[in-house]
This record gives sequence, C-alpha cells and structure tokens, in this order.
Amino acid sequence: MSRRPRIVIVGAGFAGYRAARTLSRLARDRADVTLLNPTDHFLYLPLLPQVAAGILDPRRIAVPLSGALDGVRAVLGEADRVDLDGQRVHYTDPEGAGRGLGYERLVLCVGSVNKLLPVPGVAEHAHGFRGLPEALYLRDHVIRQIELAAVAEDPGTAAARCTFVVVGAGYTGTEVAAQMRMLTVGLARRNRLPHGVRPRWLLLDVAPRVLPGMDERLSRTADRVLRRRGVEVRTGTSVQEATRDGVLLSDGEFIASRTLVWCVGVRPDPLVEDTGRPLEMGRLIVDPYLRVPGRPDAFACGDAAAVPDLVNPGAFTPMTAQHAWRQGRVAGENVAASLGLGGTRRPYRHRDLGFLVDLGGLQAAADPLGVPLSGPPAGLVTRGYHLAAMPAGRVRVAADWLLNAVLPRQGVQLGLVRSWSVPLDTASPELPKAPESVTDAPPEGAS
Repeated sequence: MSRRPRIVIVGAGFAGYRAARTLSRLARDRADVTLLNPTDHFLYLPLLPQVAAGILDPRRIAVPLSGALDGVRAVLGEADRVDLDGQRVHYTDPEGAGRGLGYERLVLCVGSVNKLLPVPGVAEHAHGFRGLPEALYLRDHVIRQIELAAVAEDPGTAAARCTFVVVGAGYTGTEVAAQMRMLTVGLARRNRLPHGVRPRWLLLDVAPRVLPGMDERLSRTADRVLRRRGVEVRTGTSVQEATRDGVLLSDGEFIASRTLVWCVGVRPDPLVEDTGRPLEMGRLIVDPYLRVPGRPDAFACGDAAAVPDLVNPGAFTPMTAQHAWRQGRVAGENVAASLGLGGTRRPYRHRDLGFLVDLGGLQAAADPLGVPLSGPPAGLVTRGYHLAAMPAGRVRVAADWLLNAVLPRQGVQLGLVRSWSVPLDTASPELPKAPESVTDAPPEGAS
C-alpha cells in the first residue's frame, strides 16, 4: 500500500482555514492534511473591534480548529523556516522545542503583521490591533485610563488620560475609533470624571479622507458618523514623534495622551522573505493558480501572497479578508487536483462583493454589490453578512449583540494581558509575548 501524500498548511487565518476546510472535504482519508498555527483557533478578525469595545466575548470570534476541520491534524507552533528544496517546514512548539514537518504539498498562508514606519517612539509607545491579545490589552488600558482620570487631582493629567489617538483611518482604525468612543462615553458617565473632562478620540491619517481605499460614498458616510459621535477626524496629518506623555503631530501640535493605537496597515509575514523566492512588496509571487513559480509542490495565498489580479491585468489582489477567504478555497481545490484527489484546477478570479464598515450601534457604511447604504439598513446588512460569513458561533454572537442592545456594558479590567506582552514590532500578534523572567518586565503603563 502506497503512503498517503502529506499536505502541510502554514497559518490558520482566512486563507489557511478555508484551504484546510476545502481539503478536509476533497482529500478525506486519501491524504494527511496538517494545519500548523500558533493558536488552536481561527480568528474572525472583522469583529475584533467589538471585542475591544466589550460588545463580544473574545471566544465568540475564536473558532476552534479541533472538531471544525474533519480529518485535518492541527499542530500548535510558529513556523520559523520553510525549506522548499528539502520539502520541510521547521517550527517551534509552544514549549520552545524545535520541530519539523515534511510534505509533498505546501500551502503558505502565514498572513500579515503590523506595518511599521520609521517614526521615533512609535515602536516603544504604540500598540497594534492584529490579534486577541492586543484587543484585550487595549480594552483594559482604556478602562484603566478612565478610572485613573476619575481620581486625578491635576486637570491636565486627567485630560491626557482621557485622550486617545488612533493612527490610520482605514478599515480597522475607523472601526476602532467608532466602537471605542462609544465605550468610553459610557465609562465616563459611570466614573464621573473631574474638572469637566470628557473622553477625546482623534483619528489621524495622511490620506485626504477616511477609508481612502474604498468608495468615496462609504468614506463620506463614515466621516459623518464619526464626527457626529465626537471623534476628531484629522486627514492629511501624520505622527512625527511618539512619547510616553503624548504624540507630536506633523503640523507641530502636541497631543497629551497616554494611548496611541497603530492601525496604519499591515505587511506580509516576514517568513516569506526567507523562502528565497521572488517577492512583490514583501509578498511571495505566485501564478494565477496560486502556485509558486518553479515549485509545483508549493502554493501560497492570502496576505503573504502576491496573486495576479485577472480582473485588473498587471495588478495584484489587495490584502483583504475577502480575497484571502476565496483564495483559500481555490488553493485547496488546486492542491487536491495536483494530487489527483478531486477538485478542478482553476485560476483565482474574483468579483468584488463590496465593503462593510461597522461604526457601532445601528450605524454602518456598506456597499454590498455596489449598492451604497448607510444608517440602520447598512448596520443590518453588515451584521447579517458577518453572521453568514462566520464559520461557527453565530448564535453566540447574535446573543451578545442582543444583550449589548438592552444591557449596559461591563467596564472592568481583566488584567490578562500586560503592555510589554503586546509589542508593536512582532511577527506573531496572535500570541502575547513573555519576557525572559517576570522581573525583567517593565511596570504596567510604562509604555
């Protein structure tokens, strides 16, 4: 009896999870499918701002890999190196041991990490928003600042603690500012801030408008909702320097603040740089069939892959969850077809389904299939889309939404994630970092 082919999928984001789910159906009992990921779950990232805002329990958007992918072996570990010639993935398990996985087919879906810019102080004093640890830290941090401001004797200190700066008015930054502004308004009401201080949220971007990569109608809707809610939107503005006490803007103004949220975008996981294959803006170049050129045994998709855009010749598909999810399915089908396990080999070709931006409450901006919507209709469409798109946990998410609509949010710190465990410069935002020893960790709030 011949040995079953081994398929290794690296990364369980939108692309990796969908590829594994596709292969679990097409290659069942005819191939050994292994999914390597730092965590034991797939994270539904579009709802992460709602976790930070206390609307959703973190477990609602974490879909367990075990049981959800029939016939797929989930292995916990962080990929360190991919040996394409030796057909082996080297990784580190959760206890620090180095291990390896051999394969006949490889699917690289390592995703993306926080995008860094050479701005003084940002790496030390800002926090990103790419994983559950960062969302949980931000929630605790914001609550802590409001509580500390409530007992501050100095009006300037109280105001600085209640000032929150979000850099990057793209999809993530816009949602974070919109959702978290609503949270802090409620917290301020219950904590009775002194000296007439009120929560202040600033959303900055060098672009001339919010949501610069989306339709202008969505941009206008989001801008209007943000300003009406009290968010200060400053376009054409960047950060010149970040310090522990605040942020110096490009126009020379210094904003006293203890909170800087970095949402300027993402960059491909640095793992792909070590493959030695041609890159495009840090992304691994693949052909329309998602195969690495010259490597019939290696495929890549999602944020880490530069996939030719057949709808717009000469361009590559953007780094969005929509593309990653659909590319994952095509990659799974093409891998199965390459092994004679069923499925049809086909190129990746997409159709734009539109974008959805949840602005909190009943407010949203959406253009499903090119139809512009705003207000409650957009809110209903947005939440309906998320429920349909989530692979599991829909009832629990809907229940949390219902409870949030009728009950006040709980404003308590859990203290599960410390500031030093969520550095901005990290290749694995999925996991909190640990120092060499607890005594080496800086005190909470030092950043």
